[in-house]
Amino acid sequence: MGYQEFTIEGRNAVIEAFRSGKTIDKLYVLDGCQDGPIATIKREAKKGDTLIKFVTKERLDQMSETGKHQGVIAVAAAYEYSEVSDILALAKEKGEPPFIFLLDNIEDPHNLGAIIRTANLAGAHGVIIPKNRAVGLTATVARTSAGALNYTPVAKVTNMAKTIEELKKEGLWFVCADMGGTTMYDLNLKGPIGLVIGNEGEGVGRLVKEKCDMIASIPMKGDIDSLNASVAAGILAYEIVRQRLQ
Repeated sequence: MGYQEFTIEGRNAVIEAFRSGKTIDKLYVLDGCQDGPIATIKREAKKGDTLIKFVTKERLDQMSETGKHQGVIAVAAAYEYSEVSDILALAKEKGEPPFIFLLDNIEDPHNLGAIIRTANLAGAHGVIIPKNRAVGLTATVARTSAGALNYTPVAKVTNMAKTIEELKKEGLWFVCADMGGTTMYDLNLKGPIGLVIGNEGEGVGRLVKEKCDMIASIPMKGDIDSLNASVAAGILAYEIVRQRLQ
């Protein structure tokens, strides 16, 4: 799957994509461009909650596959998003307590793909990602997930902290990965659970961390101080799996 299948270039093509109901993750617009078609595109983008980035002509030329971007390039989702309710329904259908991954600010598409793959293998019912400051379901994510995107629903939410509050009403407990937490082996991770993973740099955001019921840390023996986000997700997910199997 080539990445260019999911970048849409040129004014008419981009307007068409919005109007056909395609999920557009990001829109790159030539900074300072104000004419009619561009105004129409920006209006469509706002309707669909698409992230708009204003960039230089050099940046657009660099991203362009066709060389005919006309000041606008849209990045479409490679896969359709699910709703949080679809994830809960899947758990119910399988007769299992819900197990959901929540990813706060994962910016690297390879990490996102790897985490979706792990979520699938660990038997999680879905993955929740934020709308802003994070990568969406691009072709790179799809490739790295090794097919898991076809089976594991991914939902996109505007406010992660609020989503956690709503899921608490459904009986979920939340555990967040953080260096300063309790060793994961000493926590009870059974039952309906949400596993919250942040990015390598800043970890989980403060507002999201405050909503979590437990903070889990992974015991570290080495000389470096942090794990890749997708590896951390895998280790914690399998501690949850181990406790569920008991």
